Parts: sequence; C-alpha cells; structure tokens
Amino acid sequence: KKVKEETKEMELLNKTKPLWMRDPKDITKEEYTDFYKSLSNDWEEHLAVKHFSAEGQIDFRALLFVPKRAPFDMFEPRKKANNIKLYVRRVFIMDNCEDLIPEYLGFMKGIVDSEDLPLNISREMLQQNKVLKVIRRNLVQKCLELFNVFSENKGVLYLLR
Repeated sequence: KKVKEETKEMELLNKTKPLWMRDPKDITKEEYTDFYKSLSNDWEEHLAVKHFSAEGQIDFRALLFVPKRAPFDMFEPRKKANNIKLYVRRVFIMDNCEDLIPEYLGFMKGIVDSEDLPLNISREMLQQNKVLKVIRRNLVQKCLELFNVFSENKGVLYLLR
C-alpha cells in the first residue's frame, strides 16, 4: 500500500517592513503621505516629516509628522492626546503615552519604536522609566531641530496660517 504524502509550504503574506524601520532614503513622499493619512486620519498631507533613529545610550527609531493645520481641539484641556504611538520591538504597546512628548508638542503625530523597553511594560512602570525620559528628551530635541530647519527654509509662513 502506498501512502500519499502532502506537504504544505507556508507563504509569507506581508513582506514589507514597517515604514519607520526602513531607510529614509528609500521612502518616497507618497509613502510618507499615505502613512501619515492612515496614522492621523487626516485628509490633508503633512507639512514636514522627521525620520530618525537614535543609537548609543538607548536604541529607538521615530517617525514624526507636523500636520498642515493646527488641530481644532489643540487648547482643549480635556482632549485625549493620542498622537504618538509607542511600539516596542515592532509590537504596539499604547497610543496615548503622555510621558512620551510634552503637552506643548501635542500636535505632533508619529511613531516611536524602542528596542530597550520590555514588552510587558505597564503604565505604572512607564511613568518611572528612565529610558522613556531619554526618549522624550531626544524627541523634543529633534522636533525643535525640525522647526528650526523649517523656519530657515520656509520663513514664518506656518505661523501665519
């Protein structure tokens, strides 16, 4: 008696790397625009983008967007700030991490992916985490660098709108 042997091959369906893990030189403006629109639910494209990785003391990658218009609820005290999403080793952790970016930069949208945070981190552990404070400092520094470059290139056009 002959037995038929069936073999099934697994096919990888999602072959693309996350946008923030790719090299910024290989990403087109259309890819950034599509990603921004899906991330922020905005109908317009972004005004500026900052895509960087920090290595050394801690390792993380970030993709930050400046929206074209200020959010209508920017100065509302009870608004839920969920503009920066936190990932750890490409696993989504939370979308409303208040400790990740200061309130005055609450209009920024983006993603931060850290290699140094544990995967099973809780909200209480995040509040006392030194890695998160270093990430926050780096994010503020990169945002201010982006605004500085933007103001040198485009003038005060954004402030007048």
